[in-house]
Amino acid sequence: MGKTIIEVKNAKKTYVMGQERIRAVAGVSFSIEEGEFCCLLGTSGSGKSTLLNLMAGIEKLTSGEIIINGQSIGKMNEKKLSRFRQEYLGFVFQSYNLLGSLTALENVELPLVFKRIPPAKRRRMARGILKKVGLAERMDHRPKEMSGGQQQRVGIARAFVAKPRIVFADEPTGNLDSRTTVEVMELIKDMAVKQHQTIVMVTHDVSLAKYADKIIHVLDGHIKEIEINEHPLGGSAINENKTDDPEEKDNEKQ
Repeated sequence: MGKTIIEVKNAKKTYVMGQERIRAVAGVSFSIEEGEFCCLLGTSGSGKSTLLNLMAGIEKLTSGEIIINGQSIGKMNEKKLSRFRQEYLGFVFQSYNLLGSLTALENVELPLVFKRIPPAKRRRMARGILKKVGLAERMDHRPKEMSGGQQQRVGIARAFVAKPRIVFADEPTGNLDSRTTVEVMELIKDMAVKQHQTIVMVTHDVSLAKYADKIIHVLDGHIKEIEINEHPLGGSAINENKTDDPEEKDNEKQ
């Protein structure tokens, strides 16, 4: 850690609904370091998901600036922003957001298709990461043939397969039971630690925030507190040993 990868400067987001102006994000400033696991913690309606969407370039700032990897995302047009997301960002969603007509393998391949990686290579990369997340026997299954936990593992594999610098996770365990929640959190943390990736996670669950290095408490669009967690949960780094699997080796080169 040490290098700042995300810098939020006096970010504001105001929605106009008829005569009413709703300030969802009220001039917040903070930074996130490379390799850090950062949690935006707050109740429903606190502004945490809006803040995540602003950082991901999904929503536009009303005012202020967000700089990611040295680039101001508010100054990008849609085409450049789309390329930037493909190059630097991965996403894990509460509702999984898998395409029902595609197999697990095909869903995981999608980010690699957009990056124009050749078919044989992206197939190897997708197979490799599905093995890492424990779905070696489910690659040819479609979402409706898998449990919620399995679908979220596919979602995690898809988010991490292209090795993005930053992974945004919006309530990634919101639809899961408690046991599967722990498994998914361990998986996200371990993948990020191994590949030295930055995680920005939104949650309302205090127990999940304990996996983070930095906890940003959000209330009514303001930052209430920034807490440094000296003893975060998880992070044992899965599959650290060298592998003889050619698919794994191909992944390591990416």
